[in-house]
Amino acid sequence: MDTTDLLLAVAHHLLVFSLAGIIGAEFVLVRSELGAATLKRLAGIDRHYGIIATLIVVVGICRVFFGLKGWEFYVYNWVFWAKMVAFIVVGLLSIIPTVRIIAWNRQASGNSSFSVPAAELASVKNYVRAEGFIFLLIPVFAAAMARGYGY
Repeated sequence: MDTTDLLLAVAHHLLVFSLAGIIGAEFVLVRSELGAATLKRLAGIDRHYGIIATLIVVVGICRVFFGLKGWEFYVYNWVFWAKMVAFIVVGLLSIIPTVRIIAWNRQASGNSSFSVPAAELASVKNYVRAEGFIFLLIPVFAAAMARGYGY
């Protein structure tokens, strides 16, 4: 047993579960009207989204190069690449909500009567919902890959 591989796997899994929780929290918060306090909380959660996603990439790269399976297992595995595409799509879908949350937060800090426009909130809800659905593919691909599919 390799302790490095174990520690990287544990960190990777904890980070991915954390990201799932963050997407869930964002989904819950954007389901209703956003008051100033909720908007501030949403901005903080979204900031953590970026941090956690970055850490997932860093730890994932470390798993590829320092894990027991070796980089060849990943590079030549179509299931791994499907998982990467799903992760990238989730990341791309998160851009619009992040940009809007930052803009709303700025507007709210300068205007105490600011209200998030209903059409923008509905759009962000749809993006977060899509993120959640695509995110569900990631553990499916991970489970398949762990069982040797795609190699």
